[in-house]
Amino acid sequence: MQQEVIIVGGGMVGLSLALMLAKANIAVKLLEAIKYPNYDDANLAPYHSSFDARNSALSRRSVQIYQELGLWNALQEHATPILEVHITEQGSFGKARLKAEQEKVESFGQVIENAWLGRVLLTEVRKQPLIELIDGVQVTSLTQDADHAKIEAVRGEESLSVQSKLVIAADGRDSFCREALGIGADEHDYDQVAIVTTVQTSKPHHHVGFERFSPLGPLALLPLPGEYRRSVVWPVKKGTEQEWLGEENDQHFLDALQETYGDRAGKFQKTGRRFSFPLSQVLAEKQAVGRVVLMGNAAHTIHPVAGQGFNLCMRDAYVLVRSLTDQLAKSADIGEPSMLLAYEAARLTDQQRVIKFCDSVVRGFSNQNPVLKLIRNTGLLAFDMIPGVKPLVANYAMGLKA
Repeated sequence: MQQEVIIVGGGMVGLSLALMLAKANIAVKLLEAIKYPNYDDANLAPYHSSFDARNSALSRRSVQIYQELGLWNALQEHATPILEVHITEQGSFGKARLKAEQEKVESFGQVIENAWLGRVLLTEVRKQPLIELIDGVQVTSLTQDADHAKIEAVRGEESLSVQSKLVIAADGRDSFCREALGIGADEHDYDQVAIVTTVQTSKPHHHVGFERFSPLGPLALLPLPGEYRRSVVWPVKKGTEQEWLGEENDQHFLDALQETYGDRAGKFQKTGRRFSFPLSQVLAEKQAVGRVVLMGNAAHTIHPVAGQGFNLCMRDAYVLVRSLTDQLAKSADIGEPSMLLAYEAARLTDQQRVIKFCDSVVRGFSNQNPVLKLIRNTGLLAFDMIPGVKPLVANYAMGLKA
């Protein structure tokens, strides 16, 4: 008999996980609160709340996963490789560089627009006979007993009741499922808001990604398809975001980018519409309870400073599917609580390493104390000069050591 998994949450993680499960011959019922858009024009990728104006830096491991799913050819149409990474601090001497050629890889990863990634994933999900997609549905209850997890939901005037041996909660930072299970979460507010947009510069990006630490916040500038287009993610102090949003502030925003970044990109010529997203770290106290496992931002929401959040979620999903595949091979219960606890334990080292790294970078570079600035800039120089450090860091960044 075909075993079925219920996924709550159809963002990029939920859709990717559903496709991984279908490839493993596991049936999926995918519940999503938002009504998905209809794609009726091959040239349009309309924004959706789950696939917004942000861009994702896919690690090499994430790219490999999408290659295994047979999706990379379609995704690559709107992706561009990162061949170099430059890390600097405004007004300081420290700098570090990573080059893909020196690390003997074709790239460190690929930058892709979330709108296109979401479109390709959703289009593929709709083709899969093993995936039943139920959108526009609001989950109202999650309970479980020894044999099943049960979900109650509403869809307009219709009431739904579904149950499965396994429920995967991928319903975001403010997860209803996490709360319904009584799982607490440790939350830290960074007092920052990420300003996200796309800009055009007078100099080509040459596939170089930049992380520029400044008093305003850590500015990430990543290459996009089209040699003069770049993705901007700029965390700024909460409460100051309105200064950077709105068409009337376009030039003000471009001037601030120019001052912070200098002339490495030439002149910042145009900016798209800016969006803002509050930044916090939210870590679930448990990720597996009974027959329910938390996935994606429901399990761990982290700061975007190093672009590691989505890639960490993809590695989680891949390992979980591998565990479920092992259960199927043994004709065992795919919702076996002890197996889910073993999955959680297996993922903790990678998760904690990435979470600690991202949090340390944000806290370390947010402090403008002159002594600390000297220490971290000396550290950047050491990173650039000490043999053996770059390959280690590069492999972790690419997701190849998880």
